[in-house]
Amino acid sequence: MSMNTLETRSQDERLAAQLKAAQEIFPEAGLACLTDLARLPVMRKDALCRGQAENPPFGAVPARNVSHIFQSPGPIYEPGSTRPDFWRMGRFLAAMGFDASDVAQNTFAYHFTPAGMMFESAARAIGMVVFPAGPGQTMQQAEVAAAIGTTAYIGTPDYLATILAKGDEIGLDLSRITKAAVSAGPLFPQMRAAYEARGILCRQCYATADAGLIAYESADSTDGMIVDEDVIVEIVTPGTGDPVAAGEIGEVLVTVLNPDYPLLRFSTGDLSAILPGQSPCGRTNTRIVGWRGRADQATKVKGMFIRPEQVATLVARHADVAKARVEVHRGATGDEITVQLETEATDPAAFQVSVSEILKLRARIDLVAIGALPRDGVVVSDQRPTLEQAVAGA
Repeated sequence: MSMNTLETRSQDERLAAQLKAAQEIFPEAGLACLTDLARLPVMRKDALCRGQAENPPFGAVPARNVSHIFQSPGPIYEPGSTRPDFWRMGRFLAAMGFDASDVAQNTFAYHFTPAGMMFESAARAIGMVVFPAGPGQTMQQAEVAAAIGTTAYIGTPDYLATILAKGDEIGLDLSRITKAAVSAGPLFPQMRAAYEARGILCRQCYATADAGLIAYESADSTDGMIVDEDVIVEIVTPGTGDPVAAGEIGEVLVTVLNPDYPLLRFSTGDLSAILPGQSPCGRTNTRIVGWRGRADQATKVKGMFIRPEQVATLVARHADVAKARVEVHRGATGDEITVQLETEATDPAAFQVSVSEILKLRARIDLVAIGALPRDGVVVSDQRPTLEQAVAGA
């Protein structure tokens, strides 16, 4: 679908423009090149919450031209603005073919969290007519869609199926819905295929209340998600700011080049990976593989938390350790911890003091070959059965 020159420029042009914008928005960072981002601290949501509590409503992040304040779980407060397409979601809608001829039914919530406004702002920037439905009231959703001739659904992936089913049940014609922009939930292949069987083009995006649009699919490609032009994405080892190898799963950090609400190395708390190559749709920006789990892998053992940051500290303390992973199991006499270390060393005892000091828990140490641990972004793996699993296995 329609592309602009920013989406098709060369990567050298993109990086130069992003560096210039970053230098103007974050002068205190002293960036000579974008790789310098890796030496800066990571902003995590817990720190953002603390900062906002101490200096409400937005903490240390400067916010300008604010017209709305939203609250997400945490609580975290996010600014909103009436500036056109403040959250940049319009790039996603345009990429999947939304235009001024569409009538959009926006089923994201308009209160507390900004999801509804994020898509409202995008749709209005494109010139679309919007019905601000919000979630719930499925019968009325179906009736409205039939009455006003909704052509485009906006909401979670599964709720459209609920509306369509209700329409079928009461004999409504919802065939004018031919596009669905979805987010905030898993879009399973069979779900996408079911929509396509009804003549509905369904595409998803990755966005957060803090950062706005991060990456998106286009009408012509579902092969990965294309990173937004005003966002710099880094993939790092969870609990650190250290970039992972190309293609490896890690924690998603975003630097948002929005002068009204700039975020520098903000952790979304999600796992993903860079997908090599360019999108077949013609857009030239980097792609990510989509959501691969949560980066916040803290787990509680014997009253103590084990966090990814502790695993990172362990690796940093020993130059001969390339990678580490902590696994928690339920043993015959209680919880058991195993620390796996990628190293050429042969004596586990050499690491025992560090493990005890950093984790403050007794653990078995297993030494494994370099490259033996999976590159799946998991550094703390809680393998204890859930209550439901324990009951089922009893």
